[in-house]
Amino acid sequence: MAKRDYYEVLGVQKNATKDEIKKAYRKLAVQYHPDKNPGNKEAEEKFKEATSAYEVLGDDEKKAAYDQFGFSGVEGMSGGQDFSQTFRGFEDIFGGDFSNFSSIFDMFTGGGGKRYSGGSGIRRGENLRYDMEISFKDAVFGAKVEIQYTHNEMCASCKGSGAANGSNKKVCPNCKGSGQVRHSQGFFTMASTCLTCGGEGYINEHPCKQCDGACVQKKRQKLVVTIPAGVENGKKVVIPKQGNAGVNGGPAGDLYVFIHVKPHEYFERHDHDLYCAVPISITQAALGAEIRVSTLDDKTIKVKIPPGSQNGKMLRVRDEGVPSGNFFGDLYIKLVVKTPEKLSRRSRELLEEISKIEGETEAPQPIPLSDLS
Repeated sequence: MAKRDYYEVLGVQKNATKDEIKKAYRKLAVQYHPDKNPGNKEAEEKFKEATSAYEVLGDDEKKAAYDQFGFSGVEGMSGGQDFSQTFRGFEDIFGGDFSNFSSIFDMFTGGGGKRYSGGSGIRRGENLRYDMEISFKDAVFGAKVEIQYTHNEMCASCKGSGAANGSNKKVCPNCKGSGQVRHSQGFFTMASTCLTCGGEGYINEHPCKQCDGACVQKKRQKLVVTIPAGVENGKKVVIPKQGNAGVNGGPAGDLYVFIHVKPHEYFERHDHDLYCAVPISITQAALGAEIRVSTLDDKTIKVKIPPGSQNGKMLRVRDEGVPSGNFFGDLYIKLVVKTPEKLSRRSRELLEEISKIEGETEAPQPIPLSDLS
């Protein structure tokens, strides 16, 4: 059969980019791959033709020679003689290791779904997720919290084998225990999951009545989770081997506990520092004072307010923040000067006297915005 122009084969223009060439070839390779067209010689020939075209047009040097001299310019460089470069092209196009060719096309053909286990049937158990809500205080100082969740445990009746007592699983006659079957299509030998045993390599003719051959059973479990001090919202605690049990002796998965911290009424956190706000009177702000402030861990500390403190002033108390190993963050206290809504006659008289002494006017001068920062 006469060769068709490589650009025509891939259905692209001569000025097509490398990505356009790659995309066109991928589409044809998936469409005509022998796994999707078993026994179809026409599809096999089209697959070979597209592969030969991509081997040339996907290589800058070969493409330049083909553009200048046609087929004679790439004689001996392609045409199905050496597909090692094409295999590398497959890796680039489809990703991953091309040695397991059938797995690449499982996503297009509907195959797979269960990772091949070498015929042993041994599989690691799935990881599980648990979402836990804790208080702001527990997140800062740490805690031990009991949780309950459902997971798969090894069946006690069959000891995780899946077979009824006194019976054994039979080696699959189709794949001879390998879990895969191989077949040749043209110049390829493909391996795919054995449909008879589902890739397990054996057939369970007498499944355990307790677990129906699943090897595991669902159980409700209680567990005490240690929340580390200083944990942040959205972080996770990994508890090894507390997920679902493995199959046929496989290791158990892990339990991922995701932490959700409830906001506090009076405290906020920024990194390892805590922030709160306390109200003070006009006289405390003007004259200075010593006040008592409750901390997050229910202690009472003395805090000195400097004379002339302004509304919004931040006071820093060292080592009263979030712990992190041997280090503690700081506590920042924002002063909120409260203006009294009602005054006694004597209080009003005193404030009016202060106003006269200070020379306050009804038309104060503007303050530069830089003084407010």
